[in-house]
Amino acid sequence: MPDRREDPTIHTDRPGARRVDESLPTVREVLALEAVADGVPEVLVGDDALSARVRWVHVSDSAGVARLLNGGELLLSTGSGWPSDPAELRAFIGDLSAAGLAALVLELGTHYRYTPAVVIEAARAHGLALAVLHRELKFVTLTEAIHGRIISEQTAALRAADEVRTRFTALALRGSPADYIVTQLAQTLAAPVVLENLAHEVVTAEAPLALQETLFSRWEQQSRAAHRRAAPAAGRRVGEDEWLIIPVEARGVRWGHLIALPGPAHPAGRESVLEQGAIALAVGRLADGDVDEWGRIGRRRIMDGLLSGRFAGVAGATARLEAAGLPVAGRTLFGLVVTGVPVSAEAVDAAATALGGRALTGSAPSRYTGPAATILLSLPERRRFSDDDAIGFVRAAAEGAGDRAVLSIGTSASDLDTALVSLQEATDLARGRSRRDRRGTELRRADERPLMQLVTSLRDDHRLVDHGERMLAPLIDHDLARGGDLLDVLGAMLAHPANRTAAASASHLSRSVFYQRIALIEDLLGVDLDDGETQAALHVALLVRRSAGR
Repeated sequence: MPDRREDPTIHTDRPGARRVDESLPTVREVLALEAVADGVPEVLVGDDALSARVRWVHVSDSAGVARLLNGGELLLSTGSGWPSDPAELRAFIGDLSAAGLAALVLELGTHYRYTPAVVIEAARAHGLALAVLHRELKFVTLTEAIHGRIISEQTAALRAADEVRTRFTALALRGSPADYIVTQLAQTLAAPVVLENLAHEVVTAEAPLALQETLFSRWEQQSRAAHRRAAPAAGRRVGEDEWLIIPVEARGVRWGHLIALPGPAHPAGRESVLEQGAIALAVGRLADGDVDEWGRIGRRRIMDGLLSGRFAGVAGATARLEAAGLPVAGRTLFGLVVTGVPVSAEAVDAAATALGGRALTGSAPSRYTGPAATILLSLPERRRFSDDDAIGFVRAAAEGAGDRAVLSIGTSASDLDTALVSLQEATDLARGRSRRDRRGTELRRADERPLMQLVTSLRDDHRLVDHGERMLAPLIDHDLARGGDLLDVLGAMLAHPANRTAAASASHLSRSVFYQRIALIEDLLGVDLDDGETQAALHVALLVRRSAGR
């Protein structure tokens, strides 16, 4: 059988290519062991050098020991075989450093009574940890103690790595969505984790709400700078106290990157954990085919978080939107709700791009039955969203079925605060009944419904809610007890106050049955429905109830 030929650049035992194993003890931790402390150690060269990881212990007094090292060792020596010439001694220390030695521990008394100055100078120049033992010890005792610590930690690391591998393999096999995998990564690493696409837009992230404003502000610039710093380290680690970046790729195709912010060490290694998450994401991406499932899930999560109020502050939420690729500053924003037809996030974004903007698509409004989607549309500043624009937008978003759609449009906004109001206005508009005789796309604009705008702006005022509950309580109780439709009939009547025939048609009742319902409503409420002030008060009460999604 011919000898196997390997590319030396892929050897895992090369010091320059070795991945830092966080389960290995540091030089500082080794010197603190009780067995080492018995030798009265003194650190002569330390600082950052003491953070080097110790992979194994080697005992030798040979001047040629450097060629026997693989890197990461702690060398125990009495120095009896070291060169006597200062220049050769300096070169000897340089060779040890070049071989990847983690630390040099010299026992005084057997050969050296004190440490040669040239050794200290050379170790300091090469950043090599240097310590001396002032009391004679059995090196076998030190070796056993240090190796015991290494093996114990490695065993724990293997168990942790197996647990992490099992968990994320199960997530991949179950087809868990990207946002759930990122959440699991953040919990495992006890640190914020971000999934970004190749354009440095945040697909999904798991980070404390209080941190989001700082984290996502100018995300693209931060991310690109981090990638540039990571490039010399093969695109992975930026620094011990900075970001850890792992590509998400498979079959030669790269879709994005996973980024973990600084956090505590993990027994399996933070990089290994992030790699397992990247594998799970890559498997899911392969299963999705050409469908941009990442974008759909990420956008929906952002939108649903906005609509449910799951954000710490407007500034943080704005930064999160900007990081996801939806410009907010210096833009005109519209809250939209499309009902009656299904729309896809990809089609909505394409329709927004045709108008020179971007869009995020969320789930249907709460308690809405049937196909629907909530959309936040960002257009260039002072850009109008005309009826022609709106009809073209919904036809493109509904992929040919736009004539059956209802598009509810909130008032224009210039920041996220007012955009949230616009979204609520669109949601309230979407809950209204469609005209039975409508043809083509139906447009509903909050600008044309001033009373609804007023109710939306005051919807959280407890006095307004109390007013609605008190006025409608008899009808609510009647409908709940008997499965009735008095609230719907009242809504139809108030929508057509001067045309009872149109109101009966809108409520899908014959005129005789409709009049019976109106009489019952007047009896239950004790009011005259022909009175203008009564109609106004009931109209407000119904709008408040609908704005709450009931």
